[in-house]
Amino acid sequence: MNDRESATSVVVGIDGSRSALDAALWAVDEAVSRDVPLRLVYAIDPDRCTGSSNEDAAHDLATAEIAVRHALMAVESTDKPVKIEVEILQDRPLNALRAESRWAAMLCVGSKGLVHSSRGRIGSTASALATSAHCPVAVVYAHDPLSSKRGWVVADATESARANGALRHAIEEAQLRGAPLRVLTTWQSRPTDVGQSAASEVIGLVEAESDRRLAEWKTRHPALDIRAVAVHGSILDYLAEHADSIQLVVTARDRAHGIAELVGPRGCGVLRNANCSVLVCDPQNVL
Repeated sequence: MNDRESATSVVVGIDGSRSALDAALWAVDEAVSRDVPLRLVYAIDPDRCTGSSNEDAAHDLATAEIAVRHALMAVESTDKPVKIEVEILQDRPLNALRAESRWAAMLCVGSKGLVHSSRGRIGSTASALATSAHCPVAVVYAHDPLSSKRGWVVADATESARANGALRHAIEEAQLRGAPLRVLTTWQSRPTDVGQSAASEVIGLVEAESDRRLAEWKTRHPALDIRAVAVHGSILDYLAEHADSIQLVVTARDRAHGIAELVGPRGCGVLRNANCSVLVCDPQNVL
């Protein structure tokens, strides 16, 4: 039995923020498609407790219960056949969610938590989990059911050795959403290295090679719109240019340029403007 088959739930980190609520709503279809519960987890951080008295502890617990209840009501309002579990833990959020990820099919977190929401930064917990969880991690920047019905899923396939697991997950996500899949390969050079015509020629060669690698997947999934795309520049350049057309980027955790490119400050700005989320696959999820 593989990790995906033995996974018990899709876990969502709840902290009372709008971003966490978006993550919970985004995760509903993920849980339904796997026929596993949607597990809403709130961790009462001992470092941020209001005090040490029984009254303070009761206040912190009440705050957690309100946040979880709000998320629960939002999920139930979707009227989708999702099983819901709720857990309130006494632990640092990073530790609690990392432990939950050991038995999860996927871990979903908002791009910025309650602490960071007023400052517009990605939450430190989301960023840390993207590089350390034991399952794929979805960092959700926003949830718009209407835009998600028309956006592409993009697989970051710049390095084929690292991209195998990401491509498999991207195909699953595209099928779940009924969305087109774009398999992206990027390459970069200094402006003086190549002229425009040479760059176009390289892009053509890269796309042809990507098409050859995708032939088997196109045969396996004939109903899925899969296309190879080569870009001279960074993945963020591509995402910014096609901001209105992309709903999800799927990438490998050990990508050469690092996850910070996508879940760091610059990536956060680009993805939030694009209403696009990121699914980070752990290295063990390979073909």
